[in-house]
Amino acid sequence: MRTLVVATMFVLSVFGAQLVRIQGLDAHAVAAEAESQRVTAQIIPAMRGKILSADGTVLASSVVREVVVADQTAVCTYRTGATTCDPATSQQAVQEAAEKLSPLLDTPVSELVTALTGTSRYRILSKDVTPLTWNKIADLGIPGIARDRRETRSERIYPQGQTTAALVGYVTDDGQPGGGVELMAEDALKGTPGRTTYERGGDGTAIPAGESSTTEAVDGEDVRLTVDSSLQWYAQNALAQRIEETKATSGTVVIMNAKTGDLLSVASYPTFDPNTDVGTAGAELDNKAFSDVFEPGSTAKIMTMAAALEKGTVTPSTPVVIPNRLQRYDTSFKDSHEHPTEYRTVAGTLAESSNIGTVLVSETLKPSTIESYFHKFGLGQVSGTGYPGESAGILPESSTWSGTKRATVAFGQGISVTAIQAASVFQTIANGGVRVAPRLVESVTDADGTVHEEKASTGTRVVSQKTANQVSAMLEGVVSPEGTAVEAQIPGYRVAGKTGTAEYYDDSVGRYNGKTASFVGYAPADDPQVVVAVIVQKPTYPFFGGYVAGPVFKDVMTYALQELKIPPTGKKAKHLKIEVSPQKALSDPHVLRDGKKQVKR
Repeated sequence: MRTLVVATMFVLSVFGAQLVRIQGLDAHAVAAEAESQRVTAQIIPAMRGKILSADGTVLASSVVREVVVADQTAVCTYRTGATTCDPATSQQAVQEAAEKLSPLLDTPVSELVTALTGTSRYRILSKDVTPLTWNKIADLGIPGIARDRRETRSERIYPQGQTTAALVGYVTDDGQPGGGVELMAEDALKGTPGRTTYERGGDGTAIPAGESSTTEAVDGEDVRLTVDSSLQWYAQNALAQRIEETKATSGTVVIMNAKTGDLLSVASYPTFDPNTDVGTAGAELDNKAFSDVFEPGSTAKIMTMAAALEKGTVTPSTPVVIPNRLQRYDTSFKDSHEHPTEYRTVAGTLAESSNIGTVLVSETLKPSTIESYFHKFGLGQVSGTGYPGESAGILPESSTWSGTKRATVAFGQGISVTAIQAASVFQTIANGGVRVAPRLVESVTDADGTVHEEKASTGTRVVSQKTANQVSAMLEGVVSPEGTAVEAQIPGYRVAGKTGTAEYYDDSVGRYNGKTASFVGYAPADDPQVVVAVIVQKPTYPFFGGYVAGPVFKDVMTYALQELKIPPTGKKAKHLKIEVSPQKALSDPHVLRDGKKQVKR
């Protein structure tokens, strides 16, 4: 008995000591541990913000998707009046439930019968049910059919499909942005998830009187772009049609506001359907207007001309003697066609897109001066939109130019640009010599409706108003009957622009392979409002810029002028002299010709 009493007292003393430790010394820690075992948390997802066009068209939005589940031990009582499964009626009950659910879940009855039969208390039937469809399912009153609120998710949809896909981008299955505006504006679009915590009992159900708290999710902000949905649709389709007609491999169309730099359309082809193609082999998911670089060819000549006019080394009427060949070091340069010695003005040199004449104009300037102006026009740097994957192009330092490189740079070869940069060069001239960085986002709207306007791009003067006016007049000559782009004329409007045909460097084979055909211009030429750049890669012969890209420019520009309600100005174009007589050219002390030491004005 003594031994038993001692043992009992010892055990009780141990229990007592533990009780004192738990309730006295470690009460807070033990309570916290117990609470952690009772309290569970559930993340409340935030809805991703919408992406809208400037005119309010939805380009990307998120929709709720419910997860519908089944308790097999309850479905078997459908319309039987029983509370538990009865082998005699369960099969018929499941069959009827499956027939009711089949059209709503878009699942064959046979598959649903299998999914609804058994003893599982939790069986997922679908993870892609809209709230409207769920309401119809709930109205059926089938026992055991429920939605799992813990699994409610959002799905990204793109109502405009392929039309805006290459620009807007996409979201992957795990909700992460994969490119385009979706990635560029991720911080604004993603929102902040919420959180719900509650106490649960041993069976996992919430304790009715237990503590709970909820932090509501904050939905993402809506992002409104500068893009006009109608212009985007039209440009995308016009581009696709021309690429098919010329059997080209790819292309882009950029429409820009000449005054503000706002991007009104950025079409890219090939494109993809963000609702179905993401993750499939061979899908082209990038926007080539930002990512692809190419040698601009003759569209770059306006920078050389503008630099020379700004520095005063030439005027539009300066005579230029253009031979059939121009030897520079180990290379003999030529124009796009064979011709006898021609006597042109600087304006005529640009109108006829003479490589030789442009080289002679460039030789009135130092290479460093040409490089400086090319930089001012936006080459060798990203545009400033923040678009992911954008290339800065290629503009080598003038100190590395060889004698032949100096010549090729002048007429747009040996350098590389993006379509955005090409459009921005012409925007600078159209805007009186002031370059305005391209802008893609117009505003961001908070979940509470507060609108935050994005700052307009600031302008940087590149050349004087006088120089810009002179270049603009020369560009009108390109579209005249004496120029290389009669195809770009628009009845009733004055148009300024430039063709480009350059060798296409194909990375896949590591050499030049095909041509880049382009036309970039603006209208009305005497009061520029819209800039349109058309780039087509590797078209079949005839591959010249005027023939391939000129009609697309005319088509898209005509539509843009009508859509934006821009009337003709009614003013007549100033005629610039294109040709000069040999006698007058050779007698002019400022004539540009091979072998003559140039005299700067």
